[in-house]
Amino acid sequence: MSATKKYFAEALGTFALVLFGCGAATVAGISTTGPAGLGLLGISLAFGLAVVVMAYTIGPISGCHINPAISVGMLVAGKLSMKDTVGYVISQCIGAIIGAGVLYLLATGSDSFMMGDWALGSNGWGEGYLGGYSMQAALIAEFVFTFLFLMVIFGTTAKAASPQMAGLAIGLSLVLIHMVVIPITGTSVNPARSLGPALFAGGMALSQLWLFIVAPIAGAVAAALVRNIFIDD
Repeated sequence: MSATKKYFAEALGTFALVLFGCGAATVAGISTTGPAGLGLLGISLAFGLAVVVMAYTIGPISGCHINPAISVGMLVAGKLSMKDTVGYVISQCIGAIIGAGVLYLLATGSDSFMMGDWALGSNGWGEGYLGGYSMQAALIAEFVFTFLFLMVIFGTTAKAASPQMAGLAIGLSLVLIHMVVIPITGTSVNPARSLGPALFAGGMALSQLWLFIVAPIAGAVAAALVRNIFIDD
């Protein structure tokens, strides 16, 4: 598969993830003071199902990373070249920004919409954000759950695993992660997913963006370093 096709697939997949997931949170269902509309389960399903449908749509083309943390983890694990890692990450960020831009246009079409400190499904922590959890709790949650997410990915994509089930298992694991982490940070485990909305929301969302870049990538690298203990491929 050509590099151009792979990079376009990653941009498209990340675009869809942000539009489906953050769109569900913004248009259909959650505020920075607590779940509403679709609620926590509905938002969790939106993100997880977005990954499932994209896995079967672009998986054969690019592997459907749609997440810089996954691409960096695959690089450390020796499963992705440096060239493709850079191309994937850039494409994912572009896709996420375009997705957030479309979501912004949709959201601002409503007279009742207000750009708050963490608008458009932005990630965050602290007073005024969902459960009001501390920065320490946010850092731990993003690191640990990204680590677990990557371990699921490494396991379900190993040679001994069933490739037909990988997309479903990965998507369901993301649903479970969101069910726990949404009250803490809104759930990132994906720097691109955090970047797009933060650029449009600005303010607190943009100032706290660093954590949603550092913690998920650190968790992914840690998973890549320990994968050989559990996974033989």
